[in-house]
Amino acid sequence: MNIKRLFLIALIGNCQLSIVNSSAQSLTLPECKQKAHDNYPAIKQYGLVEKSRDLTLSNATKAWLPGVSASAMGAVYTDILDLGDQQKAALGDMKNYVYGASVMVQQKIYDGGAINAQKEMAKAQADVQQKQLDVNMYDINSRIEQLYFGILMLDEQLNQNRLLQTDLGLSQKTVSSLISGGLANQSDLDAVDVRIVQAQQQELSLKASRKTYLDMLGYFIGSNLRESTSLQRPSAAVNGSTSTTTPQLSLFSSQENALSAQRKALDTRLMPTLAAFGLASAHSKIMPMTKWYNLGAGLMLQWNIGALYTRKNDIANLDNQRAQIAAQRETFLFNNNLQSRQSNGTIDNLRQQMQLDDKAIALRQNIRDKAEKKVQNGTETVNELLRDINSVSEAKQQKAIHEIQLLQEQYKLSTILNK
Repeated sequence: MNIKRLFLIALIGNCQLSIVNSSAQSLTLPECKQKAHDNYPAIKQYGLVEKSRDLTLSNATKAWLPGVSASAMGAVYTDILDLGDQQKAALGDMKNYVYGASVMVQQKIYDGGAINAQKEMAKAQADVQQKQLDVNMYDINSRIEQLYFGILMLDEQLNQNRLLQTDLGLSQKTVSSLISGGLANQSDLDAVDVRIVQAQQQELSLKASRKTYLDMLGYFIGSNLRESTSLQRPSAAVNGSTSTTTPQLSLFSSQENALSAQRKALDTRLMPTLAAFGLASAHSKIMPMTKWYNLGAGLMLQWNIGALYTRKNDIANLDNQRAQIAAQRETFLFNNNLQSRQSNGTIDNLRQQMQLDDKAIALRQNIRDKAEKKVQNGTETVNELLRDINSVSEAKQQKAIHEIQLLQEQYKLSTILNK
């Protein structure tokens, strides 16, 4: 009966543990980045930019449709003709007022490339807006990485803290047994208890920081992250190339393309335009011999040379803007290269530090083991043993921190190079 009860208790415990593990939330770095992008308010602007571009292109295309204009007028004149009575009688009764309406239909035949230039400008400006959004969204990656690796760092510190508390718990039992044998006193046990309390306080502080980081990460990705949420440690980022293909460079190229489109638009302002038109008008008859309606058709050539007055300044202004973009690109590449060099230097330093971490842990662990034997033999104090226990814990924690820092720096370099 007792065996059955124990089996039932174990089975229930395993089921509860399975339920807890299944409900625990686990996230990866790529998932966090994608969710942050999907949740960021600026993502809605992509659709708005595309819609604005399509509407502008549609309006530009409609400029080829026939233009229809209608007008109405009424006027009063003084005597139009200076005629004698006999001549007036021959021509009939003349009126000194007229009213009427007219309709003109005009179809563009040649616009000098203005409509096509307008469409190209609309596409180029929409592309600039999209590339600017890409830059804004790209910056989110760095912020997500800072939060993500910050949480991983806290997880490692919490793990080392738990190991330290376990080690201190074993030391507490050892000191208690030494008190029974007369090799230690109550103050020695109190010193161990104080260190345990300090480790527990540090654990509470680390958990509070982790909760804050989780809340910030959850706000970015639009999810309510529980304290049980675990973050998977990403694999090492591979940076095989030093080429830079960031959205900032694409933005500079789009801005230059927009200037090229504006330059072509300037040329179209110098071109003549040709249109065909048809005209129909109806009016009151001024004299009996005139018709009350008229029909007409023809070609209309227009050539406005007013753009010549400002052309030189307009071109100089575009050249100035192009020079500004070139300076911005050069500055960005300089800063980007500087960040890459700094990041590579940090990665090399961390790798060298990690080569020494295992050696430092082994040495401190050896010292700690000898100190425990000395305490048992009564040749060393408990405070000295606690000091050595802390040294081992600090060495292990330093190694864990170096591992996370190396991963974070590798992903930082990958973000800088947009890999």
